Amino acid sequence: MRRPPLPRALRAVLPRTLRARLTAGLVVLLAVASLAVGLTTVLALEGFLVRRLDQQLVAAGGRFPASLEHGERPDADNGPDTRGQSAYTFGARLKGGEATRAAVVRDNTDAHVPLTEADRRILAGLPPDGRGHDVRLSAIGAYRVLAVPGDDGDVLVTGLPLHPVEETVHRVVLVEAVVFGSALAVTGVVGALWVRLSLRPLRRVTATAAGVARLPLASGEVAMPAPVPDTDPRTEVGQVGAALNRMLGHVGDALASRHAGEERLRQFAADASHELRTPVATVRGHAELALRHPGPVPGQVRHALERIQSESERMSALVDDLLLLARLDAGRPLARGPVDLTRLVLDATGDARAAGPEHRWTLELPEEPVTVTGDEHRLQQVVANLLANARAHTPPGTEVAVGLVAREGRVRLTVADDGPGIPEALLPEVFERFARADPSRSRAAGGSGLGLSIVRAVVAAHGGSIGVTSRPGSTVFRVTLPEARGAEAGPPIVAQA
Repeated sequence: MRRPPLPRALRAVLPRTLRARLTAGLVVLLAVASLAVGLTTVLALEGFLVRRLDQQLVAAGGRFPASLEHGERPDADNGPDTRGQSAYTFGARLKGGEATRAAVVRDNTDAHVPLTEADRRILAGLPPDGRGHDVRLSAIGAYRVLAVPGDDGDVLVTGLPLHPVEETVHRVVLVEAVVFGSALAVTGVVGALWVRLSLRPLRRVTATAAGVARLPLASGEVAMPAPVPDTDPRTEVGQVGAALNRMLGHVGDALASRHAGEERLRQFAADASHELRTPVATVRGHAELALRHPGPVPGQVRHALERIQSESERMSALVDDLLLLARLDAGRPLARGPVDLTRLVLDATGDARAAGPEHRWTLELPEEPVTVTGDEHRLQQVVANLLANARAHTPPGTEVAVGLVAREGRVRLTVADDGPGIPEALLPEVFERFARADPSRSRAAGGSGLGLSIVRAVVAAHGGSIGVTSRPGSTVFRVTLPEARGAEAGPPIVAQA
């Protein structure tokens, strides 16, 4: 059965961290225990003091209230008997349910106590059972009284003040509040330090897990963090640490195996591309040589030779792209030097305009040349691939706008078109290798599918980033690169896997 959610106000005040919850729980438990001890102590003390009052009342009997029946004509023989009575002892004599006289002992003499109608009703309602009762009279305050039947059919009431009992109980309550409050404060501080010390192994486990979470696990070689040192199986934190270490070991083995597989695949792609360059070039050369034969060549043979030459050129470009990607993945250094990106954009746009005259090409460049540090040939390939991509995947008449701007140490190159846009399903993987909108992988639907992959790899090797937004009527590729800080060449740029 699902528990109902806690109210929002309660959730706001409840501690969230384990350390705060443990400390709060410790303080709350101590507070409950202190409250129980304090309440028990106060009730026991109050009961003990009241029982002592009852014992004093029983010992005093009704001598003092009995002596009050001659109070109207007192003399040396029949005056009120205050001998042996405690100060502030109260006495009253009831006759026929009415109080005839009430007095209190002060300085070994009696002092008259005026009674109101409410006081008289209270005294008249006392049962003569010889047991103590609490009453509050308007003139003298709270008293513990005892009523016994007299010899003349009257009721004799004797009482002692409750003020000393109440004062003692209040003082004990104050002392307990100070002592228990100080104990709670000290316990809260010491408990927080103890809980913090006890949870230190758990914090190390958390730090290790957080370090793993920050690692780039998608690709490349991953250096796993050191294992958690707290692995005592007798403790819960040790069990968690041991389990985390085992998990990190399995993850590390899996990542190492994946990295080794990636390296083998990269090496294979590089070796295969390198080995294919020579036979592809040979096939292309023989096809060109056959086409230059001076004698008559049948039409079908010429067509076959032209197709061989065309496909060999395409194969040669594909092999070069694969070899470039393999080198970038392996971290091969690129050339590093000042590159006039403005000139590259002008030249690439001119070439694109010549290759696609049916498109409308526009340029938006800053007045001053924009310079970056990097490999001029590879950056030229980035711009050319983006423009070729826009030309190949948009219909004639599409406007392609190329923009370049430098701001706050960053250079942004944009290539935008108002074509039909990139399919939504393809957008997340548009920079992946061999990503193509046509699942049939027909050559008529575009190139090899490596152009944008090369663009992303080269931009990343230069410390930049690339992104794309697309919808029907608006597709924008944005390349961001760091602006050059000087004209001198620096160390080679290393491509990151």
